[in-house]
Amino acid sequence: MSQLSNYLENALINAVLRATSYTSPSKVYLALHTVDPGEAGTGTEVSGGSYARQEVTFGAPSDGSSSNINEIKFPVATANWGTITHFSLRDAATAGNALFYGAFNASKLIETNDQFVVAAGNLTAQLQ
Repeated sequence: MSQLSNYLENALINAVLRATSYTSPSKVYLALHTVDPGEAGTGTEVSGGSYARQEVTFGAPSDGSSSNINEIKFPVATANWGTITHFSLRDAATAGNALFYGAFNASKLIETNDQFVVAAGNLTAQLQ
């Protein structure tokens, strides 16, 4: 399950209630975190060891939620990434804004030569 970031909460309120335009990102990226990124999206993101955010494609929404339609494969780690506990969905491959965030169902230690993979349908963005 995911939650909205402060950035996206404000953008949606402005768009729906204040007629302020919001431009949707052309791509959405999955970021991995070793702590809860929180509503500000500032929790520790993995870095180094060949880590890079991965693009995610979501299916059509149903009942206020949407899931990834393709497997998401991160590069093979060339150094230890630590224990992955949380994720954020972001509007840029680097920097940018957090959109959604949440905890994975299970933590995963990523060491050198490991690869983090999310199966199709296992990452869900949901409006609550």
